[in-house]
Amino acid sequence: MAHGDLDEESLNDLYSWVDGIPLSRPKRNITRDFSDGVLVAEVVKFYFPKMVEMHNYAPANSTQQKLSNWAHLNRKVLSKLNFSIPEDIVRKIAQCTPGVVELVLIPLRQKIEEKQKQAKMSTNSYQDLGMRAIVEENNYMETGYTSKSMPNSTGGYTKDSPASERGLKGQTGYPVPLQTDANLRLHLAEREQALLASQETIQILQMKIRRLEHLLHLKNVRIDDLSRRLQQAEPKRK
Repeated sequence: MAHGDLDEESLNDLYSWVDGIPLSRPKRNITRDFSDGVLVAEVVKFYFPKMVEMHNYAPANSTQQKLSNWAHLNRKVLSKLNFSIPEDIVRKIAQCTPGVVELVLIPLRQKIEEKQKQAKMSTNSYQDLGMRAIVEENNYMETGYTSKSMPNSTGGYTKDSPASERGLKGQTGYPVPLQTDANLRLHLAEREQALLASQETIQILQMKIRRLEHLLHLKNVRIDDLSRRLQQAEPKRK
């Protein structure tokens, strides 16, 4: 496998995507930079912070440690994205074979985007459920009956009619709505706006937390690197 399997536009698009992700190492040579799997773990963690525990991936020069990192990544992380890298491809990446890691990063990016879409759809589903609950609540509080007890085609009501049971009747004996439809719609719109504002605030806070976690990880990596250099320098002084 080589760059020839990918057109220049696809490669440039991939490199731009990678450049947009803050990583713990300077981006010099993508083949070597990604060979031990650590930066791949960082890429996934950037999008799904709870999916990756970076302490499980040690920066490595030896092929054996690189393979160990990739095996753990395949088993614990990539499987959650419905993605797996064959062993022969992993070995080529660990051996810094040019052009191979790009062929892995492109489908990985696609899997990440698919996972994001699924998460967004799930969030929208929860929002829909929440809005339906609000509508049900307002139907009950504003008019005295739920949507299940609205008039049927014959002009009567179903057996659930709390307002009637509580004596909220007009001269005709039917429940009397406490507010107009216009007021109800206005109230629902206000509730929906408040819900959207709260969700936006939560998303902003989550982004800030993710950024702080990443900065903390970078500091820890830097501290570990300095500690390792200090330990290597001490025997030379003796």
